[in-house]
Amino acid sequence: MSSEKVVARNRKALHNYTIEDRYEAGLVLMGTEIKSIRAGRVNLADGYAQPKSDELWLMNVHIGNYDPSGRSGHTPIRPRKLLLHRKEIDRIIGRVQERGYTLVPLSMYLKGGRAKVELGLARGKRKYDKRQAIAERDAQRDVERAMKDRY
Repeated sequence: MSSEKVVARNRKALHNYTIEDRYEAGLVLMGTEIKSIRAGRVNLADGYAQPKSDELWLMNVHIGNYDPSGRSGHTPIRPRKLLLHRKEIDRIIGRVQERGYTLVPLSMYLKGGRAKVELGLARGKRKYDKRQAIAERDAQRDVERAMKDRY
């Protein structure tokens, strides 16, 4: 039984996209990158995954430098290969090539000592969808407050 420690979440993705499917993927990392991830120095805000020659690559994810490594460390923003089963990769690539779909990282976590990324197959929200989601969330919060005050 392995425990999960969430290192980073991409809250912006849940606001900007409607998530239709979720996938768990491993990462190909350098030694200093995993040490930075364990220290929590990860930013997923502008990240996305993209297919290249029958593989999926995680792009634009910032993993901070590991200070004790000195100059021999890694580049903070570089493409990182994602590890999934071949059937999953083929299914994802087929869906991403459809109009309007993108693959965004939702969270990064440690599972059994290994870094994993939760990817979401997402479709972009329109401005009115975002406003509607905010209005629903505010209404739900008001209902919960009223119920709390009542009892």
